[in-house]
Amino acid sequence: MDRSTLSDLNSIHIGKLHTKDYLRLIGVPEIHPATSPFDPGYDLETVRNHLEQSHHLMSIFKVSMACWMIADENITRLKIAAAKKYNVPTTTGGGPFEIAYVQGKLTQYLDLVADFGFTRIECGEGFTDISLNARDIVQMANDRNLEVQFELGKKHAGAFTKDAVQALIDQGKKWLDAGALQLVVEARESAKGVGLFNEKGILNTSFADRFAKAFGHDVVMFEAPNKTSQFALLDHFGREVHLCNIRLEEVLRVEIYRRGLHSDAFGKENLRPQIHE
Repeated sequence: MDRSTLSDLNSIHIGKLHTKDYLRLIGVPEIHPATSPFDPGYDLETVRNHLEQSHHLMSIFKVSMACWMIADENITRLKIAAAKKYNVPTTTGGGPFEIAYVQGKLTQYLDLVADFGFTRIECGEGFTDISLNARDIVQMANDRNLEVQFELGKKHAGAFTKDAVQALIDQGKKWLDAGALQLVVEARESAKGVGLFNEKGILNTSFADRFAKAFGHDVVMFEAPNKTSQFALLDHFGREVHLCNIRLEEVLRVEIYRRGLHSDAFGKENLRPQIHE
């Protein structure tokens, strides 16, 4: 905590009862962080404040799109430093990686990401037609102490088909074999007419199950950019599902839903807190 926060704490009533103990009492289990929020261009104080408030709920923080590359450089570095302060790893989004590869400047891009202090890069073939050598890419990243995650799916090809799902599972296995740590299932900013969601934003649960069965929830993350997609994935999989591309101001809403503390989640058998005497 910074000095201003410590000063504020000195002025509040510190009681003997704590929320953590109460949540355990009503049956809410302790949950390993399974939400990856993203930064589409927030100001520095917004990032700092949400990290201070919700860092213990975050698995990895994506400084997303290419916004970080055109913002004031010092501000981007301060965002990464803020995440490190709270032990939250950081990753870039996949778009800058694709552009760097197509422009023939991947080495320079990786050098830049490493210099900024990111933990990880996201790779993908979401809007470019490139044929990546997964093992070479992962090695280049690892040589700079960078981890790798890979995004599955095209951004402009519409909702997945049965054949596309199998091809993406095969692609994901290739990247994991090459050393990537996690996979991301594409849903863009709308979760409509893309990836696992049809034009009405309805989740294709059978396709989602195939990814979960193939990789497990520790490895596969599902993009859930809005309330509908977030609740649909939590309703279907329960609290273990790993969600990503969550806006910072929505992290707490996702997490109360995950814990069955949201009015719409309390009635769900796989989310409702269970008291064990």
